[in-house]
Amino acid sequence: MSQCAFSANTYAGIRPIKYQNNVLSLLDQRKLPGEEIWIDYTDYQEVAEAIRSMVVRGAPAIGITAAYGAYLGATAIEAKDAEDFAQQFDAICATLNATRPTAVNLAWALERMQRLVRANLNQPPINLKIGLEYEALAIFEEDLRINIAMGQNGEKLIPDQSRILTHCNAGALATGGYGTALGVVRAAVNAGKQVMVLADETRPFLQGARLTAWELQRDKIPVTLICDNMAGYLMSLGGIDCVIVGADRVAANGDVANKIGTYSVAVLAKEHNIPFYVAAPLSTIDMNLAEGKDIPIEQRDTREISHIGETQLAPEGISILNPAFDVTPARLVSAIITERGVVQDDYVVGLKKLTGKGS
Repeated sequence: MSQCAFSANTYAGIRPIKYQNNVLSLLDQRKLPGEEIWIDYTDYQEVAEAIRSMVVRGAPAIGITAAYGAYLGATAIEAKDAEDFAQQFDAICATLNATRPTAVNLAWALERMQRLVRANLNQPPINLKIGLEYEALAIFEEDLRINIAMGQNGEKLIPDQSRILTHCNAGALATGGYGTALGVVRAAVNAGKQVMVLADETRPFLQGARLTAWELQRDKIPVTLICDNMAGYLMSLGGIDCVIVGADRVAANGDVANKIGTYSVAVLAKEHNIPFYVAAPLSTIDMNLAEGKDIPIEQRDTREISHIGETQLAPEGISILNPAFDVTPARLVSAIITERGVVQDDYVVGLKKLTGKGS
């Protein structure tokens, strides 16, 4: 399929989120690749737990899920007027927003839902509920179009015959479909380029081994799985041409928060003169944070490191650190790819221009 013929209307690939008739369905990403299990949700508190427990993960997918969760919460609100409705809705959004602190798309999507309510306080609560359903659907469908545009912008950076290293999963499973980093890979394939992906396992949750490898294999895109500690060796052999990752939050200066281990890969890429690209929608760029040091880093359950499933890997009672993300400074980033264009030089100026925000 040629690039020019490809659009959101022709995309028939993986979409990990479904919604119909007040039921939100999520593909349980904790079970992949062994089982493909869908879980239905009708309650916002259950949706919050799904985000917290990583049934759904990936910044854009978390944002979409939160928007639907907020709507589901709104359906149960009994309010005497719009002001009362708005107060109850804010409490629902606060519960959802507290689930995972690093991915800014979560707060972005909820703020968009709250903004719709605040802009329509002259409407009865029933109309607000209808509007919120449409807004959640819009966020979902816009994400797919954004990812496809991002991919088409980014694939121009990818030479034919490229061997691409990626860390974590920034594919269709992490979004409403198509993907951010893997969206660039898919766009390169759609443009007729021969590429192959090296997916590192991404400990401790194994998003690369379980998810990236699964979706690329499913799409028949050549993929080779490697251990996290193999990247430097392969770079030294000339076996990697570029690195593409996603992001959970990008600061105004171009510093990037992504899955733990991303910083190490970026340092290795710099040492070996390998381009390090970040693919992220504008909703992931937080112009309110000047630098990466201000990005909140989620600390997760230490059991994710000490166990795989029910199998214990570490001594009982051992001290464990489990930050879910790290921050890669802008000086290590070769380009930030967005749906509106690519920034390669002065990130402060470039990101401000693309987002239309910042002082």
